[in-house]
Amino acid sequence: MSAPAKIAKPLRQDGKGQGADLSSLALNLVGLVAGIAGWWALTASGAVGLPPPPDVARKFVDLIANGQLATDILSSLARVLTGFLLGVLLAVPIGFVMGWYKVARALIEPYLQFFRMIPPLAIIPLAIVTMGIDETPKIFVIFLASFLASVVATYQGVISVDKTMINAARVLGAKDLTIFLRVIIPASTPFILVGVRIGLGSAWATLVAAELIAAQTGLGYRMQQAQLYYDLATIFVSLITIGLLGLAMDRLLLAVERRLTVWQERV
Repeated sequence: MSAPAKIAKPLRQDGKGQGADLSSLALNLVGLVAGIAGWWALTASGAVGLPPPPDVARKFVDLIANGQLATDILSSLARVLTGFLLGVLLAVPIGFVMGWYKVARALIEPYLQFFRMIPPLAIIPLAIVTMGIDETPKIFVIFLASFLASVVATYQGVISVDKTMINAARVLGAKDLTIFLRVIIPASTPFILVGVRIGLGSAWATLVAAELIAAQTGLGYRMQQAQLYYDLATIFVSLITIGLLGLAMDRLLLAVERRLTVWQERV
């Protein structure tokens, strides 16, 4: 085969991938339009007592114009990002230690499984009593939710590494540190990134409950206040905003995952 022919094959594959991405984007837009149309039809028929899309859109404009939505977004983002990043930064090394050292696994895993069985929301009363009502308990509850999801994924990734690769590295004379850096970490990366994405979802899912703790701003706080006045449009604005922010952050993590795991075969 000539050199130009060899070069042309990857180019066709890239074009195919770009076409698939455009097709997926088009389908996403079709699904979005269909969802809004279905929502509008249900509200117009009177089948459900929900605000129609135009009312929610007007509320979006009002909250953006008076600056309230931006304030709530910044407050919630600060809490979610702080708790999420702290949880992931602690979960990854602990997960590696548990997976690599059996003694550490035996010591830590019972505590890990114990706290996994307790919903992070159940920690809120204890967090209030021990940490007060400022930002610390809010961030702690979000941290706990993201930490538990990420540490389990990391630990599972380490113990799932093919033992044949580890043994082959040992036969070639690799030391433990080299095996850890060149075999364990790359092979565990897909598991870790999936755990990070799950941890991000857990952080956003915990946000509304965390903002029950004497918050004055935030998307979850705004939903709770709107509930008192039966302001469904504001509740929808907060829900949609949380969903959009979470989706954007998840897509960012997905792009990082694809960049770090280019060697992994995908469907």
